[in-house]
Amino acid sequence: MTTRIPRAELAARIAADIPEGSYVNLGIGAPTLVANFLPADQEIILHTENGLLGMGPAPAADQVDPDLINAGKQAVTAVAGAAYFHHADSFGMMRGGHLDVCVLGAFQVSERGDLANWSTGEPGAIPAVGGAMDLAIGAKAVYVMTDLLTKTGESKLVAACSYPLTGVGCVTRVYTDHAIFDVTPEGFAVREAFGDNTVASLAELTGLVLAGADPTATDAASAASPEED
Repeated sequence: MTTRIPRAELAARIAADIPEGSYVNLGIGAPTLVANFLPADQEIILHTENGLLGMGPAPAADQVDPDLINAGKQAVTAVAGAAYFHHADSFGMMRGGHLDVCVLGAFQVSERGDLANWSTGEPGAIPAVGGAMDLAIGAKAVYVMTDLLTKTGESKLVAACSYPLTGVGCVTRVYTDHAIFDVTPEGFAVREAFGDNTVASLAELTGLVLAGADPTATDAASAASPEED
């Protein structure tokens, strides 16, 4: 049986990969956990699409400010120097290429880096577009945080997405409970396998041809210098 790591541990793993000085947007759901694991000795500036730059971690239960929330309507904190602005300005930041990293959830990611995360396309399914399309095309590096398998055992990593697309060729890296995968011109490469998972066992789970990641390859998020903004 393959090994899965807890969601909080995965969030901490993502936080460790975000370069200092980055401007980052955390998508609704599991990606918001990343805020709780960012290194306290580094400056990483969190952006929310509802109009806050300088978001901090979740507040203690007795310190919740009902007027201070993220895009998912969860209570958050603001760090010293935080700024508030209209959501139209926030979307301008997203679309204008001013974010270094975004972390999004997914229903499917194709081996070409296509992302499907807003609808399963099923009759009666509630669409949830939000700002994901703007983030997917606007951020310099797109990290996906998701379980590798659906509740019924299908792989979320696929040869081609069967669900409506959020963005084409936009995903940089996929963080799952089984392993971390880089998106390369040749398909998915296993950057790090957790527990007893191997490239071979992950290939069997996903039904895809997988490679081992090149440990000397440049991190896409690091390559996108925050100084460029």
